[in-house]
Amino acid sequence: MEQPGGSAEAPHEAVPLLPRPPPPPSSGLCSARCALALLAHGSLLVAYALRAALSIAIIAISSGPPSANRSAPGPQVPAYNWSAETQGIVLSSFFYGYGLTQALGGYGAGLLGGKLVLGSGLLLSSALTLLVPRAAELGAGFLVGLQALLGSAQGVIFPAQYTLWAKWAPPLERSWLMNVADAGCTFGTFSALLVAGFICQSLGWPLVFYIFGGVGCAWCLCWFLLVYEDPASHPWISAGEREYIVASLAHQGSSHGLSLPLGAMAKSLPLWAIAIACFCTDWLFYMLLTSMPMFMSSVLHFDLSENGLLSSLPYIGNGLGHILAGLLADFLLARRVLGTAAVRKLFSALGMLLPSIFLVAVPYIGCSSTAAVVLLTLALTIISMTGAGININHIDIAPRYAGFLLGVTNTLGIISGIIAPTAVGLLVSQDPRAGWRNAFVVAAALNVFGLIFYAAFGSASPQPWAGGEPLHPAGPPAAGLPGGPERGLGGGGGPGRGGQCFVTATQ
Repeated sequence: MEQPGGSAEAPHEAVPLLPRPPPPPSSGLCSARCALALLAHGSLLVAYALRAALSIAIIAISSGPPSANRSAPGPQVPAYNWSAETQGIVLSSFFYGYGLTQALGGYGAGLLGGKLVLGSGLLLSSALTLLVPRAAELGAGFLVGLQALLGSAQGVIFPAQYTLWAKWAPPLERSWLMNVADAGCTFGTFSALLVAGFICQSLGWPLVFYIFGGVGCAWCLCWFLLVYEDPASHPWISAGEREYIVASLAHQGSSHGLSLPLGAMAKSLPLWAIAIACFCTDWLFYMLLTSMPMFMSSVLHFDLSENGLLSSLPYIGNGLGHILAGLLADFLLARRVLGTAAVRKLFSALGMLLPSIFLVAVPYIGCSSTAAVVLLTLALTIISMTGAGININHIDIAPRYAGFLLGVTNTLGIISGIIAPTAVGLLVSQDPRAGWRNAFVVAAALNVFGLIFYAAFGSASPQPWAGGEPLHPAGPPAAGLPGGPERGLGGGGGPGRGGQCFVTATQ
């Protein structure tokens, strides 16, 4: 099916389309790949709810000495007199373990399969969440250790998901499928921040971890029962959809073996561009993820229930933004409005520059809680556009190694997740207002730097070391394209069977 034509970098980036496989028989939300997107969405929702729960609960955990709450109305729960520095260290300790298992998780998923690695990581992190109250009782040091173990368990989840998508996502549907799944991250954070505050006040903060951990263990059962490693092993997928996915991905070769082209990867400027951009974006994202409740409490003076509600609002926009950005990116690619590289850089630019502007403006609006929430909501909504940019670029440049590369770039990005909350705790401990202003300016400056580097050196062409066949531009647009006019929100796909429709009905 490959058509003749130059395979140089510039022509490929100017013309995004691949040689076209046969279009799927029909469109709809009951396709197997859409079911996988929804299941991955649910798994990431649970994972991020588990990691974000401590961000809101730590306000109740550290609200005073152990005896402080005994005469207060509501549930009688322990509280500990932890300083802002201690809180920052506890919150950042998750990333100590999270960074250690990223590359290992991507490598293991390439050998053992993304389904097993992702499901195992989520199950272990759910079980560890149940132990948080006991660890806090033993002391902040024990909680730091437990959070590091929980981070190690969750570190394999994202690389394993990318390994799955390398086998399931046709190139012209990559953006929307992966962004629907990734929207689970922000909806999970939203759910945790919204629900955890009410649980803390009505039931006590230990119940946050017992409830969230129990839900996570139950969800893992759904994951292992309903997810399949690739289209060939799926028992309910239609023959037409299986043929469409396999033909779409035939150019990229099989999963990697035991050896990896590490030297070539280390010399790849496009890979470094992704890694540096991820580091800078993650600094801003993780700072808001872990520290926004503290900002709402110390600067805007919200109580615990208001804090949870207002801290969660920006994540609604982020989740919806992920989905819309994915649909728009695939539309631009399918219509040949822009090339693949141009689409990736455009969405990265919007998702990195505009949030930086909004973040810098927050300290200068006085004590207007409404304006602060609006700006933070806009920042976290628009940063989701990087989901159709740098976040998917790994599969563009090296689909065979997508999980491992995601693990490598995430490891670099997670370093910012370790530094950012600790830095915020140190800055605000001296002068809260000046500290928050400096924290926001640093995050904005890093994002601008990362964007400039990515715009200069980023690429969407498969790299020579990535294996598989080079992609060549296709001829004129053909009727019935996947992603064409007939594709609705579901993005196309073969007719569903009973099991697939049951899964997507829960959207």
